[in-house]
Amino acid sequence: MSDLPKHPPDPASEFASDSSTIDPRDFRNALGTFATGVTIVTAMSAEGRPYGITCNSFASVSLNPPLVLWSLGMFSQGLPIFQNASHFTVNVLDASQRALALQFARSSGDKFAGVSWTPGLGQAPVLADVVANFQCRAANRYYGGDHVIFLGAVEAYAYNRNNPLLFARGGFGRFQPDDGDRTS
Repeated sequence: MSDLPKHPPDPASEFASDSSTIDPRDFRNALGTFATGVTIVTAMSAEGRPYGITCNSFASVSLNPPLVLWSLGMFSQGLPIFQNASHFTVNVLDASQRALALQFARSSGDKFAGVSWTPGLGQAPVLADVVANFQCRAANRYYGGDHVIFLGAVEAYAYNRNNPLLFARGGFGRFQPDDGDRTS
């Protein structure tokens, strides 16, 4: 007998079946209790048009080498852009940038209208006035359920000490540390 985990031949179909006892809406509500930062992930399309989406699935993976990840829905209209881009930038939003988060959350229209940005590595847009940006070479991607997980090798980054925009339970907010909890 083997102690190795037994995986179905297609893990995505395991969770996509109607046989799950987990209620998707309630599961989403439970996930919403975990506060996340709010980012806009950007890339340049093959046609030379900037593209970006609001994303809260950003996470660090490794310090050495410096790696980050984020995920995108399998049916997102921007999926081909990110799958074909050599680079992407994760722009961590400032607490004052709620309107920008909503602008990039829309599925249509010119999301970059009125937005100040500069081309970064691979021409991926680096947005102005964000708390941090991570310019990444697209290192790999993995398929997980109804999402594609993008792994990025961080090649450049910048940050400041401003307050980040947070998202939890369907709403935006900010972090207020207790006086005794500050770390350097």
